[in-house]
Amino acid sequence: MFARPLRGVRAIRLSVLTDETTSPERQRDSCDAAAAQLNIDFGEGENLREAVDLAVSASKTAPWQRPELGEWLARPDEWDVLVWWRFDRAVRSQGDMHELATWAAIHGKIIVFAEGVGGGMQTFDFRDPLNPVTRMMLNQFAFAAEMEAWSIKERVTGAHAALRNMNYRHATGTPAYGYKIVPMPAELGGVGKTLVQDESAVKVLLRIIKDLLDGVTIQKLCEDLAAEGVLTPRDHWAQLKGKATTGGKVGAGRKGSKVVDKFRWTRHSVRRILTTPALLGWKMHRGNPVRNAQGEPIMATAEPILTREEFDVIGKLFDEKRATGGNQPEAPSDASKLLHVALCNTCEAPMYKQGRARSVNQADTYRCSSSANHTPCAAPTTIRADWLEEWVEARFLDLAGRIPVMKTLITPGYDPQRELDAVTAEYETHQELKGEQRSRAALKAWEQRLAALDNRMVELEATPARPEKRERFDTGQTIADVWTDADDETRRGLLVEAGFRVRVGKARPGGWRRLDETRLHLSVVGELDPAIESWMGLRDELGMGPDGKAVAGSRMRIGSAVGLAA
Repeated sequence: MFARPLRGVRAIRLSVLTDETTSPERQRDSCDAAAAQLNIDFGEGENLREAVDLAVSASKTAPWQRPELGEWLARPDEWDVLVWWRFDRAVRSQGDMHELATWAAIHGKIIVFAEGVGGGMQTFDFRDPLNPVTRMMLNQFAFAAEMEAWSIKERVTGAHAALRNMNYRHATGTPAYGYKIVPMPAELGGVGKTLVQDESAVKVLLRIIKDLLDGVTIQKLCEDLAAEGVLTPRDHWAQLKGKATTGGKVGAGRKGSKVVDKFRWTRHSVRRILTTPALLGWKMHRGNPVRNAQGEPIMATAEPILTREEFDVIGKLFDEKRATGGNQPEAPSDASKLLHVALCNTCEAPMYKQGRARSVNQADTYRCSSSANHTPCAAPTTIRADWLEEWVEARFLDLAGRIPVMKTLITPGYDPQRELDAVTAEYETHQELKGEQRSRAALKAWEQRLAALDNRMVELEATPARPEKRERFDTGQTIADVWTDADDETRRGLLVEAGFRVRVGKARPGGWRRLDETRLHLSVVGELDPAIESWMGLRDELGMGPDGKAVAGSRMRIGSAVGLAA
């Protein structure tokens, strides 16, 4: 016991918040018992001296980097003794302990472990800077702690590797969106944890898939999910664990990360949750499927969300979007009606809408984006927004309004080529590691995985493909019907998907008074082009007006929408 009361700081640390065996309460009780024996006072109430760092790893975070302990170490004049429950609560690195001991010697501090090596209390008094024994003993204990941390890491890594090779057994980590962690049922062994479908998340997944197959744009889908208050995958997982859904850290790469108040649905998050093979029930590790000796994927769950056929339909959908420009930057929620529809006739750059309505005499305009994008344009163009939007709408409905809206019913097929391509990519990546194995055990493991991938490729090559079936049917609506009920974003999507492009030329003198249609050059490059050509030819032949009604003296006898194959 110290002769006079000393001011102590009680240090509490926990790597995993749910670890009951080393709970904060148990650490406090042990530290309080040691403090009572040594005449150490932690204070109370607002003057309590305590550092509580939860969910903080000693192996990865030095004492000075811990949120609360770091603040106390920055104010050494306010205390005399630092008390931990056990050695591993303080550090797991000999280097960190050496720095802590050096710091304690400089500032004349005492370090106490309530339950030290062997279970008894240990005190290290650095108030005498000429005594080297204290620092030497502490460094020896630090070396033992570092070896223990390394041993624990090796055991955990080995255990996780073993669990990965077991069907249905979940080792650790956050599961893919659509699954949740539950105790292993008795019919599957009853030991450990497994994954089952998360009904609320699966409902969202199926809704997203249906909307995408129905032609809803990803941007519109994200806006709808946000408007309906559907939780993002990260917020959904936080809610399952009983945590607040108040955002967090996002971003990486060259621009770094940032903290946001709320996570949002994005095109990339939708693609990520719909293209992971985890939807097939496969175990994934570092982005690749975990495979057995025959090269077959090891199952993470007995309840896969999608079949292979359904998964391939979704993958093909995203492939088509990428091939048709779906990898362009997302349009903002307030994007102009004619973004990627109106183009500068000189440089073919998109035209951006700019607000200029500061008075009744000034209207919004569409301007060539060359200056905004720092690209040269010999003759950038500008045109009044309302003129252009009204002209495009009239022309679109004139050309395509009476074309029936067709939907396609897809009966999925199966093509082993998609999985074969993925396995081949894994095989080639694995081959690049040839010759890097220094031990016989590593070489054996490398050869086993190579053989497993080869076996899987042989099996897939021998599997016949089954083509998908597509049936087109009439929805009973025309494009004009859809246009009438659509918002601006949906209308813009109709124009873009139909391949409507309007190139705007330079204005003539006096062109500010009224729309000069000779400036506008329309082209149709999408799937509707053949249908529009057929409709225009039929209309001319039968003497119909732009509204589809018969003109005087014509042979027009058709009173309903013309059924054309779009």
